[in-house]
Amino acid sequence: MIRVIQQRKIWFIFSSVLVGASIVVVAIFGLKPGIDFTGGALTELGFEAGRPSLEEMQSAMEDLGFEGFTVQPAGEDDYIIRTKPLTEEERLSLVQGIRGQFEGEIREDRFESIGPTIGKELREKSVYAIITVLVAIVLYVAFAFRKVSGQLSSWKLGVTAIAALVHDVVVTLGVFALLGYFLNVEVDTLFVTALLMVLGYSVNDTIVVFDKIRQNIVAASTSNFERVVETSVNQTVVRSLNTSVTTLFVLLALFFLGGESLKWFVMALIVGVVVGTYSSIFLASPLLVAWQRMTHRNRGSNS
Repeated sequence: MIRVIQQRKIWFIFSSVLVGASIVVVAIFGLKPGIDFTGGALTELGFEAGRPSLEEMQSAMEDLGFEGFTVQPAGEDDYIIRTKPLTEEERLSLVQGIRGQFEGEIREDRFESIGPTIGKELREKSVYAIITVLVAIVLYVAFAFRKVSGQLSSWKLGVTAIAALVHDVVVTLGVFALLGYFLNVEVDTLFVTALLMVLGYSVNDTIVVFDKIRQNIVAASTSNFERVVETSVNQTVVRSLNTSVTTLFVLLALFFLGGESLKWFVMALIVGVVVGTYSSIFLASPLLVAWQRMTHRNRGSNS
């Protein structure tokens, strides 16, 4: 039997270090917002005759009169160029100008343009979407477990599930702050979509454990809440790990074999699945036990 609950102080310390480090990284480096949130244009060009050096591309953009741009390698022979929002004429001028400075066929693989007003609106809606999901999860868990035994409040289950989800989101943000600083990885609406998917995946794992706790509380011959939770976690841990491992196989295949445009979306899912699996097993249930013990201790001191 895995002593998850008995060793909960270890998991609390580890999780605190993870969350603390993630908050520090985000505070120092920040997240690198994509054009979805800042507004601007993204042009991806493919070089059939071989990609020029980064210095050559930057020099070519300067020669064409563009300012405030960034150039980033992508895939084996592509460059992603980010600029201010471009009109159709400016886009054609950019593509034709690059084609005139380098040999071989140069194809335009992608072009996206978003105004700053739309970018601000998308940013606000993304925050609202995440907050709405978190509130909805609390309400759902409280409603779904409303008939739980008197030993345990359904609201405790909901709030504990949210604490685990916040842990997952903060750690994922920390990882992407590092990726943004060292690899220029940007966060966009796809990243927000990945976060929402991670929330759903993680809470599903947590609810499975909580449901097993509810069943065992009703059926158990002992009133030792900690022992019941320990048993429940061990009864579900293999199922959780098997589900996560098979999910990771698919995500890793997509990351290494999928398209460049989905690469970091898949990476967000990979990080979220790993962290979400950890939190549903090693954080949510131990938090529940710690909260329950604190409640009983306070009741005892008040009486």
